[in-house]
Formats: sequence, structure tokens, C-alpha cells
Amino acid sequence: MRKDCVLTAARDSSNLLAHEAAFALGQMQDAEAVPALESVLNDMSLHPIVRHEAAEALGAIGLAGNAEILKRSLVLDPAQEVRETCELALKRIEDLSNVDAEKELDTTERSSPFMSVDPAAPAAAFSSVHQLRQILLDETKGMYERYAALFALRNHGGEDAVSAIVDSLSANSALLRHEVAYVLGQLQNKAALATLSKILRDVNEHPMVRHEAAEALGSIADEQSIALLQEFSRDPEPIVSQSCEVALSMLEFENSGKSFEFFFTQDPLVH
Repeated sequence: MRKDCVLTAARDSSNLLAHEAAFALGQMQDAEAVPALESVLNDMSLHPIVRHEAAEALGAIGLAGNAEILKRSLVLDPAQEVRETCELALKRIEDLSNVDAEKELDTTERSSPFMSVDPAAPAAAFSSVHQLRQILLDETKGMYERYAALFALRNHGGEDAVSAIVDSLSANSALLRHEVAYVLGQLQNKAALATLSKILRDVNEHPMVRHEAAEALGSIADEQSIALLQEFSRDPEPIVSQSCEVALSMLEFENSGKSFEFFFTQDPLVH
């Protein structure tokens, strides 16, 4: 029943809810969701943020057969953020296949301590923060390699790692910038507040990046960020205004002292 509800929500009129539902299907890693996700990915009438999340979910599920679905959209989808997501998802499926072939690989080092199914496995644990920073900020590197560096920095933690992640919010790719904002929300480090606030205020920034910045601000939640979320809950872009409303509602719920079990761990609609 729960999965059926999520499948229905992936077609909701709210782009924010629809993309969260697609994300949730990926986190569930249920092969039965593949046809619905393929339908969403191929529907050009849907917002790119929804199609992006469907592509990422297909990568998260990780079936070899999903590669053909993703390859079509990699060529045909007009939105750069969707094509880049297909590229990431294809590399993740390839990476999973290599892991299966190399039994000696310690896959526990590649899992997320944040209990999320990430779009890329973190880079090798022996990489230094300096090395990871260089890769993350290098515009000539492939998207999967930069994502791998991002998640390795997240898992490493510490001031230098957080500084490198914050600096990568100047990346050319909106897809990467949105993932960086998401990671900063996971880390809940106040060093990111000023940069996240600047992104939310920037009406010229991609809505998917502003959306993640809003939810990250809600995760960090100091007085200034709460005031900013209240201000932008009236933003003319629904993805942004609804993200602010959700972040504020989650804060209100958490401050009420009630217990609540969240099934997923990424965005405030589901974690």
C-alpha cells in the first residue's frame, strides 16, 4: 500500500512532491517501480526536476536493464540536468556491476553513513581531503568522479572537508550544485549558512538548487535561516516556496517534542 501511494505521488501536480516521490522509489530500490519511473523519465510534459529524480532512482535501483532506459534519455532529453543525471546513473550501474565482479572489494567502505542510497559511491577512503577538493572543484573532471569526491568529503567530515564542499557551490553544473546543497543539509554544519542563504536569495539560480538550499537551511535551523525560510515561503517559484514551507513545518514538528519515525533520509519531505 505504501509503495502504491508513492507511485501515485510521482505523478502529483506538485513538482516538489512528485520529485520526492520518485526519490523515495529509488531509496526503496524496488524493481517493481521501474516501469513507473521509466514512464516519468520519458514524459517531457513533466518538470525536469521530476524527470531528473526518476533517472536518479533508476540508477539507485541499479538493475542492468535500466541502462537502456537511461541511455535513451541521455541522448533525447532536452534538459542538461536530466542528461547529467542519466550519465551518473549509468556510471553507478556500471560501478555496481564491477563491484559484483570483484568479490574482494570491501563494499562497506562504499556505503553511506547517512543511510541514503547515493548517486555515486564515495571515492577511495585513502584519498586526502586536499585530493578530493581538487577533484570536486575541477570542471574538467567527469560528473561521477566529482560526485564520488563530494560524498567522500561528506563522509570524512571536519572543517577542511566542509570548506571544500561549500566552495564547490560555485560549480558550473546546476545538478552538482543541488547535490552539494543536499550534502550540506546532511552535515548540518553552520559554516554553510551564509552560502546557502545566498543561494536561496538568488532568483536567477536554478530552482532545484534553491530548493535544496532551503531544505538544508531547515536542517541547520538557526534564527536567521528560519527568518529567511519564512520570507521565501512566498517565493513565486512553487518548488522554492513549497520547500520553505516544508522545512518550516518539519522544524515546528520537531520542536513540538513529538516522536516521528522517518522512513527515508534525504529531503525533509521524507526524512
